[in-house]
This record gives sequence, C-alpha cells and structure tokens, in this order.
Amino acid sequence: MKLLRQGKVKDIYELENGNILLYFSNRISAFDIQMTTAIPKKGEVLCKFGEYWFNNLETKHHMVRVQDRDKMVVKRLDIIPIECVVRGYFYGSLICRYNKGKTNFLLPTTFQPIKAAKLPEPLFDPTTKSEEHDIPINGEDMVSGGVLLKKELDFMKQTSIGLYKKMSRIAESAGFIIADVKFEFGRDPKTGEILLSDSLGPDEYRLWLRSDYQPGKTQQSYDKQLLRDWLIKIGFKDTIDKFASQGKKPEPPVIAPDIVAKISERYLIAYEKITGKKL
Repeated sequence: MKLLRQGKVKDIYELENGNILLYFSNRISAFDIQMTTAIPKKGEVLCKFGEYWFNNLETKHHMVRVQDRDKMVVKRLDIIPIECVVRGYFYGSLICRYNKGKTNFLLPTTFQPIKAAKLPEPLFDPTTKSEEHDIPINGEDMVSGGVLLKKELDFMKQTSIGLYKKMSRIAESAGFIIADVKFEFGRDPKTGEILLSDSLGPDEYRLWLRSDYQPGKTQQSYDKQLLRDWLIKIGFKDTIDKFASQGKKPEPPVIAPDIVAKISERYLIAYEKITGKKL
C-alpha cells in the first residue's frame, strides 16, 4: 500500500490491485487552515455517512466497500477538477459574494436576500478544486478551456441538483435541512463514464435542524460550521485574513475542549438521525 497524498482530512493510498483506499482521519479544517486538534469519531462518521449516501442515492459511484470503521476502498478515477456546489439557501459565502456582485448567476428580482432564506430553486455554483482555497468559477469557462465537454458539464450540473434534492428529502424526513452541498466527480479511465466520487458527509454539506430554522438569523449547524463560528468569535478569522494579505497562513489555535465535544456530538447525532443507525 502506497501513500499518494495526505489531505486536510483524508489520507489517500494506492492498493496493489489498482484501487484506492481512503482513510478518514479525525482531523478537521476551517477557512483552509488545518487544525491540530482532533475530533473524536469524526473519521468514522464521515466514512459511514459516505457509505450511506452512496448506497441510497441511486447514482453510479466509485465506492467498492468500507473497510474497518474509517476506511473506504474506491475505484481509481481521473478526478475532474471542479467542486460541484449546490446551494439551496442564501447563506455563508454566497451572501458576501452577492453583496459584492460577484456571483456567476442572477437571483430572481422577487427574491428577498435575507440571511438563511430558502432560494426559489437550488443553484449550481461550482468552484475550483484545491487543497488551498476553492474559487467560484463559471462552468462554461471550464468548457471553453478544454477541461470539460459541454455535455459533461450539463450532466454534472443536472446530477448535482438532482442529488441535492434527493439528499434534502431524506434529511428533511429526519428533521434536518441541507443548506448546501459539494459533490465531486471523476472519469472511469477504462470507460470514460463519469461517476460520483470522493465522499459525502458533514464536511461536504451544511446541515441545520428544521425545528431551529429561522430565516434572518445564524443557524445552528450540525457540521463543522460550529468550528468556523468559534474561530470567528475568538478573532482567529481576522488573523487568517491578515496573514492572507501577506501570502501566509497562521498557526491554528488549540480548539477549546467544549467545542471539540460539541462538534463530535453533533456529527454523531446527524449520522444516527439521518441513517437510523448507531455507531
């Protein structure tokens, strides 16, 4: 087994038969900064959540099997360098980009841009795929640049929106709202077929409790948004911005024990409520 890459969250290995093994660690990152504090059970939740979604979304994917509690064997694909983000609610970075007029789409004039408001229809809002910082892009630019064929972009767009709607229905039946989600795809090197890849868990979507949902307010998240909010509260986000202006990254703070416990607890609650399974 050969280590190919160590990401912010996953370690990626090549197996002797050509397949890939994904090891889901307990590492966590926020604002493109990898924290040094681990989150108990996080890797297992991400792995098992990925297995659950791959088995229930009725879309061709790269998963072969889950191994142990935090490892997944997948087919080797040629990964397409696009994060296929679908947004169902007016929240997060979308608000800042909208206010600056930097979105790649127009919202209906009848839409009231209230924080956390549900969008009239899910929006396809792709970004570049990077270990450093994902940047919103126009999908058509990827076509003109030769990265994708038009039919491939259309397939990824329609599939992503369809998957978001399916996931939303499942999450809603368990008392949650998926505000937005990020999908990745890859080409089978033998057939050229595009398959759903990477994983699907709280690191890939923003999850809220339906019972707590209130437009116009910051929502209580059952994903790593809790960490982002804490980093903002202690002023670390401002530190990141200052370092970024110099092309640097600051050393991460030690995450407070109560925040670590809350993040771990929320990941477990989300998994168990949505899947109906216990870890």
